[in-house]
Amino acid sequence: MLVSRLHAAGDVRLHQEPEPSGDGTLVEVTSVGICGSDLHWFTEGGIGDAVPAKPLVLGHEMAGVIRGGADDGVRVAIDPSIPCHHCEPCLSGWPNLCLNIVFAGHGATDGGLRQLLTWPANRLHRLPDSLSDDDGAMLEPLGVALHAYDLAKVRMASTVAVVGCGPIGLLLVQLAFRGGATRVLVAEPLPHRLAAAVEMGAVPIEDDAAADVVFEVSGSEAAVDRALRVARPGARVVLVGIPDGDTTTFSASIARRKGLTLVTARRMGEVYPRAIALAEQKLVDLGSVVSDSYPLSAVADAFGAAAARTGLKVVVHPNG
Repeated sequence: MLVSRLHAAGDVRLHQEPEPSGDGTLVEVTSVGICGSDLHWFTEGGIGDAVPAKPLVLGHEMAGVIRGGADDGVRVAIDPSIPCHHCEPCLSGWPNLCLNIVFAGHGATDGGLRQLLTWPANRLHRLPDSLSDDDGAMLEPLGVALHAYDLAKVRMASTVAVVGCGPIGLLLVQLAFRGGATRVLVAEPLPHRLAAAVEMGAVPIEDDAAADVVFEVSGSEAAVDRALRVARPGARVVLVGIPDGDTTTFSASIARRKGLTLVTARRMGEVYPRAIALAEQKLVDLGSVVSDSYPLSAVADAFGAAAARTGLKVVVHPNG
């Protein structure tokens, strides 16, 4: 089978490898989204203090088709995380903070940029016929957005701001409107991404704007500063973006004088069933965030396009 492995920063190579064997359900991978965290791996060779233990298969936004067994042919979304369900965070209801978590495309665990993988059956979620394979891959970023939205504790008739309108930011715009926000403000330096948010009904942030809840979905210090400045006194600011260099700085005086609550978001909990329900009922449009697709043979071009940020979400189709 064809496999893409990251050997070093900027160095992805295609390999022919044997089909996977061992425990788990065999899945033919049909769609993989390239995430901002994948770009950190690609451009920096790691994320913070996490570095690959070997040439790594990236990709954790995944959908596929089960091959073999009683469920042969069933289309599924693949939850990339495998929590232990035994450690204190897991038992406290925070499996995304699992101390022993296994995560696709991270550390020593290969991800989805390959034609076949084996994965635990209980981490596979059946896709409704109304959702495409690309929709199935986009359930992971929707899950991240949904988890961040849960952390924000948004009240009805709130003003919500989203700073950074990549795919997760755009999904947060949609969730905010569906969750009862009466006004959604957005900031985004790339005109085409700002235009996508405005088309969804959002309004660009102006200097005198003030929001009850702010989502920072960029990771840059400029975005964090913008998020704190647009927040009302007493507001909640959720930091979703991953910073370059593993460091975020901000004005302590702004945060302190406004009495802001800063919350950091990591991945998601057990939200796939909710994400599927939102998409199946057309309360969220997953297709609206996908702009480009590539075959696995052109994976280097796919990473180049994602890094250039000329579109929205780039997906790779490992099997054509």
